Amino acid sequence: MISRTTIDKVFEISRLEEVIGDFVQLKKSGSNFKGLSPFTDERTPSFMVSPAKQIWKDFSSGKGGNVISFLMEHEHFTYPEAIRFLAKKYGIEIEETVQTDEQKEKASERESLYLVSEFARDYFHDTLLNSDEGKAIGLSYFKERGFTDETIEKFKLGYSLNQWDAFTQNAIKEGYSISYLEKTGLTIVNADKQFDRFKGRVMFPIHSMSGRTLGFGGRILTNDKKQAKYINSPESDIYHKSKVLYGIYHSKQKIVKEDTCYLVEGYTDVIQFHQLGVQNVVSSSGTALTEDQIRLIRRLTNNITVLFDGDAAGVRASLRGIDLILEQGLNVRICTFPEGEDPDSFARKNSLEELTSFLNEQSQDFIAFKASLLASETKNDPIKRAETIRDIVVSIAKIPDVIKREVYIKECSRIMDISEEVLFNTQAQILLKEQKDRGKKVQQPTQAFEVVPKEPEASSKVDRQFELERKIIELLLLYGVIEEDFEEVTIEANDEGEIGYKQEVIKAKVFEKIYLDLQEDEIEFANEGFKELYFEIIDHYNREQDLKLDQFINKLQPEKAETITHLLMEDERYNLHGWNRKDIFVKDKKFNISQLVNETILNLRRHLVTQKINDLSMGFKENESKDKNIRLNNIVDYITLKKILSEKLNRVL
Repeated sequence: MISRTTIDKVFEISRLEEVIGDFVQLKKSGSNFKGLSPFTDERTPSFMVSPAKQIWKDFSSGKGGNVISFLMEHEHFTYPEAIRFLAKKYGIEIEETVQTDEQKEKASERESLYLVSEFARDYFHDTLLNSDEGKAIGLSYFKERGFTDETIEKFKLGYSLNQWDAFTQNAIKEGYSISYLEKTGLTIVNADKQFDRFKGRVMFPIHSMSGRTLGFGGRILTNDKKQAKYINSPESDIYHKSKVLYGIYHSKQKIVKEDTCYLVEGYTDVIQFHQLGVQNVVSSSGTALTEDQIRLIRRLTNNITVLFDGDAAGVRASLRGIDLILEQGLNVRICTFPEGEDPDSFARKNSLEELTSFLNEQSQDFIAFKASLLASETKNDPIKRAETIRDIVVSIAKIPDVIKREVYIKECSRIMDISEEVLFNTQAQILLKEQKDRGKKVQQPTQAFEVVPKEPEASSKVDRQFELERKIIELLLLYGVIEEDFEEVTIEANDEGEIGYKQEVIKAKVFEKIYLDLQEDEIEFANEGFKELYFEIIDHYNREQDLKLDQFINKLQPEKAETITHLLMEDERYNLHGWNRKDIFVKDKKFNISQLVNETILNLRRHLVTQKINDLSMGFKENESKDKNIRLNNIVDYITLKKILSEKLNRVL
């Protein structure tokens, strides 16, 4: 197990905005950062990061927490995995306590698959560099491709010996279970025989965005037509081909910095670009582009440039991928290399300056590219020309942004020499058909000035006590040690038995004021989660007389840490919409802390008194016994008390 000292050091050194910035494109928003949710499919920012509090909140999915909870949610790490990831990122040495056999047995199967994959990565890499066969065949191949030692090390390129079970036997010898070797696809088990899947191939490890080894791509170096040139690891619990992009781990920071991503087809395309200096590049690994892969890019940038080689047939077949990118709301450009060239070969033959110049000058907006490509195929055939125009409009209709659609329609009209009206009508027909195909109710056009009644929405009942208890926890967390002047309200009866109240001003810290008031009225929290948090916070204040939010949150259980995050980040929601830019300014709570505390406690008292009146009234109706007068007097007293509290709150009874 990881020692408490290491965990504390990880929390102390880690910076939330830096860690999340590796996965999500963040932009400054006041004292915070905002970005697109990495958990939902959205086009406007709802993800907020607070460097001061070291917490994050995703308003679209409801998730939130600290740096560890983000890695556990986003990368599906276990708690120890997240700690190890951060320790590695910040160069912290991990101290471990001795694990029992029982703890070792509880290691997750998922972690075991990762460990097997990482062992395989290191084994294949070592075989490439240190075995005679690896150096003669694998290393020679990579050197012929122009890869340097640094590049080979960076991407952990490797080689699998041309023997039936060399890797498998070595892995078993090192203590790895044949079950996990089979589940990762590294070993094929057939009855009582075991074979290396990647026998005689150069190896390309495939990493997650966080750098964990998910699977492998293997290329055969012989001309054996009976075997596929490239094979990939099969699907497993850790490797899903449609959700992975080769090179994303090594490219993510550059993609965010450059705010654009180059999308290529092969492993060597990515590696060759990196070696030359263009590092914001990823590959779909030779498969058809998927929505999950596009969303992975969209976490980092809204701009994609798709790079095609000079094979016209291949370009034509890849146009569907462009439509998928458009449908996800991204901006897409296309760059085609000269005939006979691909990104790998072009990068080998040119300098960094020549490559970047070519990419900048030859990249076309998708509409111009698609129009020129399809128009060249139609020549003077009017039927094919009409089909081409419709094909382009179908692509434009995929774009979710209405303004962008109109701009592209106008551009298509100019390029294809056809009226905008015809194109807009065609687009409307396409959108209408898509709505019907999806089973959506198509809204009929209404007459001018016709009022369409809005369908009533089902209202949900607000749990008033829950909200007030929630507010008390928030006040304790944000302002607990702040000292304020509070108006103290004392309720008392005079000589005639009439209930009234007197006021005096006292100076106290917020946590003292809340604690004493709740103690005096013997008020207990109804929500068990808030009740536990309340006593933990009060206990912390009594011991430390201070509360550093990030340190306090980091020592809580994940569920409690998430609850606190929701409380503290809720008021940051307005920052997402840029209200200040619209001259709408939200009043800072700090100007009214004493008033806010007093009102919250008085409201809680009033709510509990109302509940008591209701309970007594129900009992009064049902009970005809001799204590009827006692109940009636109690109800009158509580109504009087409620009236006093309402007057103090300036509320109508």
